[in-house]
Amino acid sequence: MIKTSYAFDQAILPAGSSLKTNLLLRFRADIPESGRRDLNLSLVIDRSGSMAGAPLFHALKAAESVVDQLEANDILSVVVYDDAVDTVVPPQSVNNKSALKNAISKVYAGGITNLSGGWLKGCEYVKQQLHPQKINRVLLLTDGHANMGIQDPKVLTATAGQKAEEGMITTTLGFDQGFNEDLLIGMARAASGNFYFIQSIDEAAEVFSIELDSLRAVVGQNLKVTLELADGVNLVDVLSLAKFEQNHVGQPVITLGELYEGEDKLLGLSLEIPAAQIGQLPVMKLHYSADVVQNDIIQSVSGTTDVVAKVGTVEESAFASSSHIILDLSRLTIAKAKETALNLAEHGQHQEAEQTLRALVQELRNKGLNENFEIAEEIDQLEYFAGRIAQKALGNAGRKELRDQTYQAMTRTRSDLVGRGVTAGDEIYAMPTVNEVGSGVELYCVREGGKLRVKVLSDGYDATKNVQFPRAIRAEGARYVVEGVELSTDGSFYRVSGKINRFAKPGEADIFVAPRQSRSTSTGKAAKGPASAADLLTTDSVNNGILVQCVKDGSKLRARVVSDGYEPDWNMRFPRSIREEGMLYVVDEIKIAPDGKSYIACGDIKRFVQPNTSN
Repeated sequence: MIKTSYAFDQAILPAGSSLKTNLLLRFRADIPESGRRDLNLSLVIDRSGSMAGAPLFHALKAAESVVDQLEANDILSVVVYDDAVDTVVPPQSVNNKSALKNAISKVYAGGITNLSGGWLKGCEYVKQQLHPQKINRVLLLTDGHANMGIQDPKVLTATAGQKAEEGMITTTLGFDQGFNEDLLIGMARAASGNFYFIQSIDEAAEVFSIELDSLRAVVGQNLKVTLELADGVNLVDVLSLAKFEQNHVGQPVITLGELYEGEDKLLGLSLEIPAAQIGQLPVMKLHYSADVVQNDIIQSVSGTTDVVAKVGTVEESAFASSSHIILDLSRLTIAKAKETALNLAEHGQHQEAEQTLRALVQELRNKGLNENFEIAEEIDQLEYFAGRIAQKALGNAGRKELRDQTYQAMTRTRSDLVGRGVTAGDEIYAMPTVNEVGSGVELYCVREGGKLRVKVLSDGYDATKNVQFPRAIRAEGARYVVEGVELSTDGSFYRVSGKINRFAKPGEADIFVAPRQSRSTSTGKAAKGPASAADLLTTDSVNNGILVQCVKDGSKLRARVVSDGYEPDWNMRFPRSIREEGMLYVVDEIKIAPDGKSYIACGDIKRFVQPNTSN
């Protein structure tokens, strides 16, 4: 069965006047501890040119770590795609892990991004092994935009929803900074799957592990809630990130997706309540249904809960406490404000977006919630994003962090998914620096579980405690000197006091010196190659170069750009002496030719060699 509970942000509503209030609903699969369900899993991995080097290396290492965590009864397939779709591991039981990992290790970077082709092949393999008692899931990883095959986000999103109705749920994983977060989040939402932003390429295995933990904990699916509102009660907003529609009689129907063992599924609602007399006020009937594991099989369960508000005098309302739900509602309110601010900013309303976030900061402080470390961290995030939006400098990385934080807070209650973000802003480079600690306190910034945390280095303090610290000047590896730190009211974390300087230790390289704007030294002249490709210097990283691939086009060998942001179908002026089918090259510069519809390779050319995960 499903256990439900509810609470209002005002435990007692004041009589005699209409008002707006927030309601928090909790759902949990109330079942005995169940055995682990077998997985029917397809890993679909982008191997396009933009993944070349370290990104693909870490993605494949993460895929190998998935193999290590699976069991013999699980089914696994592995698909890789660039403009071609290849099956690395056809659907099979996980019996020979060494052979599976060996097959994965042989994947190399290729061309452009046929996301739809790779994803649909993964769906096909999951469908072949589809079983209602298994967790049937496609994990789609990409670092770029779809530029081949089906590219329309609306079509891909709608198709993800259709596949989910057939039992094949998709989880999307956005890798680094080049992917389309709107597309991946849209697909995940439509499919009732999960979405993850893998911000640092070396945390890919950690994020895959989080998803596997989640899949093992699935005890219910297709949780759907219908709201039968009482007369005079209006639904103003849904604070959770869920699919919303109306049934044939106009009642709100909210789809919340999966239920996880030991984890509440939260639904936040903002309501308008009519004026009422002292007593009990019926607010709604809550109808819910889900497919839940019972006696080791999936069974459909449903139920109804009456939601009733207590109405009292103004004095009773003022003194009634709802502290047990304030934090959960605050998390949802913060996430909703971030979503609202981003939408405003993207419509050019930067001042309104900034005010939305700063007003919430003030509200949280007025409630004393800054004494809770998690909310104190969120306040720093809100101030950081408010500042970036005000400067019209949110940027690609900031947008992805903001969308990821909103998504995770409004869909899950896992602490290791909330508030993730490791991007360093330009502010770190503009900070005043000192070369000695003196009478101050030394701090340092470290990445923990996809978050930037600040700790105390100086003696006499608890080095395990977190420090509340401005998000705008956090950067992994940075050290700081502050005038002082003080304990929070509950003694669980520190706050900085006084002036903050960045600490540059004498004799050590300062990695946060303001970066200089580099100027290209290219002459703009077409690149010249040696006698053969074998004479080229090699590299295993793309860095600031552009990746080029040589492909067979009829009877000719053609060079094309496979890095994101270029037209892969354009011809290119490229040294014929070094063209070899399938070879990848890193070129200093690509220029548009005078005809405006072809490219010229300029500067140095190196042969790209993919790092091997078996090393």
